[in-house]
Amino acid sequence: MRRRISLGMLLVSAGVVGRLDAQAAGSESGESSNSHSSTMHPIPSPSVRALRRAAPITLDGKLDEPIWAQAQVATDFRQTRPNPGDPATQRTEIRILYDDEALYVGARMFDDQGIAGVRTQLVRRDGDAANSDKIEFTFDTYHNHLGRTTFSVNPSGVKGDAGQATEYADPSWDPVWQVRTAIDSLGWTAEFRIPFSQLRFGRDSIQAWGMQVTRTEARLNESSMWSYWGPNESGGPSRFGHLIELEPGQGATRRLELLPYSVARYARLQPGDPADPFYHQRKVDGRFGADLKYLLTSNLTLDATINPDFGQVEVDPAVVNLSAFETFFQEKRPFFIEGSGTFGFGGFSCYFCSNVSSLSLFYSRRIGRTPQGLLPSEATYSSTPDATSILGAAKITGRTRGGLTLGLLNAVTGRERATAILDGNEIKQDVEPLTNYFVGRVKQDMRGGNLVVGGMVTSVIRSMDDPLLVQRLNRHSESVGFDYSARWKNRTYSLVGNLALTNNEGDPAAILRLQNSSARYFQRPDRENHGNGFLTNGYDPALTRLRGLGGYTRFAKDAGTLLFETTVNWRTPGFEANDVAFNTRADYLWGNTNLALSLAKPTRWYRNYFLVAGTQAAMNFDGDRTDTQVHGGAFGTLRNYWNINAFVIYRPSVLDDRLTRGGPVVKRPGSMFYYANVGTDGRKRVQLSLGPSYARSFEGYDSKSIFAQVRLRAASNITMSVSPSFDHTRSNRQYVGRFTDPTATAFFGSRYLFAGIDQKTVGLDTRVNLTFSPTLSFELYAQPFISSGHYDRFKEIAAPRSLETITYGLDAGTVTTDLDGSGRITTYHIDPDGGGPAPEMVVSNPDFNLRSLRGNAVLRWEYRPGSTLFLVWTRTGSDFVSGVGDLRFSRDVDALFSAKADNIFLVKLNYWINR
Repeated sequence: MRRRISLGMLLVSAGVVGRLDAQAAGSESGESSNSHSSTMHPIPSPSVRALRRAAPITLDGKLDEPIWAQAQVATDFRQTRPNPGDPATQRTEIRILYDDEALYVGARMFDDQGIAGVRTQLVRRDGDAANSDKIEFTFDTYHNHLGRTTFSVNPSGVKGDAGQATEYADPSWDPVWQVRTAIDSLGWTAEFRIPFSQLRFGRDSIQAWGMQVTRTEARLNESSMWSYWGPNESGGPSRFGHLIELEPGQGATRRLELLPYSVARYARLQPGDPADPFYHQRKVDGRFGADLKYLLTSNLTLDATINPDFGQVEVDPAVVNLSAFETFFQEKRPFFIEGSGTFGFGGFSCYFCSNVSSLSLFYSRRIGRTPQGLLPSEATYSSTPDATSILGAAKITGRTRGGLTLGLLNAVTGRERATAILDGNEIKQDVEPLTNYFVGRVKQDMRGGNLVVGGMVTSVIRSMDDPLLVQRLNRHSESVGFDYSARWKNRTYSLVGNLALTNNEGDPAAILRLQNSSARYFQRPDRENHGNGFLTNGYDPALTRLRGLGGYTRFAKDAGTLLFETTVNWRTPGFEANDVAFNTRADYLWGNTNLALSLAKPTRWYRNYFLVAGTQAAMNFDGDRTDTQVHGGAFGTLRNYWNINAFVIYRPSVLDDRLTRGGPVVKRPGSMFYYANVGTDGRKRVQLSLGPSYARSFEGYDSKSIFAQVRLRAASNITMSVSPSFDHTRSNRQYVGRFTDPTATAFFGSRYLFAGIDQKTVGLDTRVNLTFSPTLSFELYAQPFISSGHYDRFKEIAAPRSLETITYGLDAGTVTTDLDGSGRITTYHIDPDGGGPAPEMVVSNPDFNLRSLRGNAVLRWEYRPGSTLFLVWTRTGSDFVSGVGDLRFSRDVDALFSAKADNIFLVKLNYWINR
């Protein structure tokens, strides 16, 4: 008997249970490693006084002006590794100056071996310089024990920055500031100039900021900090030291920045059909636009972009997706990356879990997406835009001293039209309407960050009059969400959760598409039709609205040696936020429980280890158990800084409400999954990583894969990485298609055809980074990719909720084939009952072979602060062969490099103007 899940049960699971201990909730916030809870009295935080600059300085990294000697010195650093709490072996001295416009930082890093002891590496801004010394400053500019704004530099002058006073520093933030470094007989020095206009802070005439300073000494593998907390203590901004007596000038709180750009592009496309009237092998075009940044107040910033261009971003990798679900690609466009943390909602955390996702309400790649409209399949030739034009976008972000975080984003994308030749005539068809996207986010930190509550709203409004688009897309969609995070006992325990409501409205045909999508499959003939009230939970082709709820709750012990967590994650069947978010599934209730052991104290065998064991399970709103797993893993670092990780997952046989893609529920066989990973010391010139995995179903079909990476620092300014991978999967239940058959009464008049598949995939991600100076760099990314799939053993599942399969030509029915002139199979004719009343199923040979080579090269030159020249080459080429399902390395590599390709050359110049 199936147990139905009620909405009331879910609302209880999403609520805040119990109350916080008053004393614990009022404690200061901080970060906690997965280590012992502190029972020690914290060491008092140090402070340093900023000195007003009364004489000019030359920013050269030498600190030889007399004014530096007059400033108070911050020193007495203590190790965080390798010997936590011990005095740093190398002395560090920090001095702070300021004037009306900027903050100046002077840092002297002594080294007892002088020049010989300094280790450095030349990489591009924010790059990974694992084998380099570094000095890093993190400011809590509102002094609310929450914010982080980070600036760092290494001896080669490579800048790093992150933050803007958010709880978690945003590494995409690239403010305009200056730093110079010098190496001498005493070690090395750094001299920073950070304009106040690039920072967000309160309005007090005399400022006090939180400040932490961290030094990395690569030669000794030593890290030390100015305001120390131990590995078994809660840390973060609440334990920062204090920078006092700052007096920013009145003119430092307002500033306008403009970044106009121009782009020239030359495209040389692969050879095409000369009869195609839309084909032009060579194209030359250009465009221009601008970005704007304006400080509305000292803590609120307006960012806007008009006619943006993102031609310099890295191409997406090639994939082969044989599932019913969309592939997720990371956002790479600078306007949407910067400040993206402000718009985050639905954070998800677990010590160990799989096949689950967060409650996302905003996925910025929906803005400017590939047009969603379709042209008639009978069109002879067509021309469709690759992406929807973003006419303009703006966002306001900021954080007040009182802990209120605010984010507002609005973007408008243009109407897109495609042109086609149909019956000899040229037609134009709308493929994307004029659309407005809005996202609003607010979050309030209380009790020193130990209690955080927030909300989010999104809206998508489309202006449509084309009947084909009206029947395909929602006219409008909205979502509203609430989230909370409570931590107590020095942030040892936490209760985190969120709840969201989504609403979609449009033409019945558009809403029917949502009902039939892979996220919910309302059309399943065996699905219990629960009806449609405020929330949508039943199949109805006449619906003009789809509405649903989603939620997540996690209670955990996050600090100490023994850790635990229990989590509930759920979506009602009508939950749908994909107009402006990324959600692949609805109609489920998922739970997870883990116990973990965090071993943070180094021993003679390891530096740290994390052991975890637990279980998870899921069911749909009909009460069908759709997931069960038991898992265990070990993750840690050895004394030689090698990482060794491994885990195992056991999954018994469960029901699957997605396998038939809209058909009845069937059973999925159980399996075992094993994974291991070994990585060598990342500080070494050559770093190796190896990650094999093996899975085997209880039916005897298996999957083997291996991923490796070789990372080489060929010189202090050259890094190369090669990441080969191989995957070989044999499956017994690959979906092929659905065929109408009145004799298939068990499956409600349809036959669901499956097959065995033997799929092999080879990839070789390659990156080369060459840095000529901190402002001039070259990056190359290339991805050769080959994937093949061979289908055989066509079959059906014997009955709903059954694990048994019936293989055609073996257990029942017959299979015949058509061949082409070379003897290759072109078509399968499958008679399920061998001459009986069931109609024949005709299937084109689904075997495939894909060879793809794509990549890009980017030369980036910051020719003046904030102004950049990009030279970009992008290549995308592929060769897809249907009916060929084997992988022959020599043949496929030859085809890979001889495949036709599109080549695009781009020059982009922007110029930073500040007023």
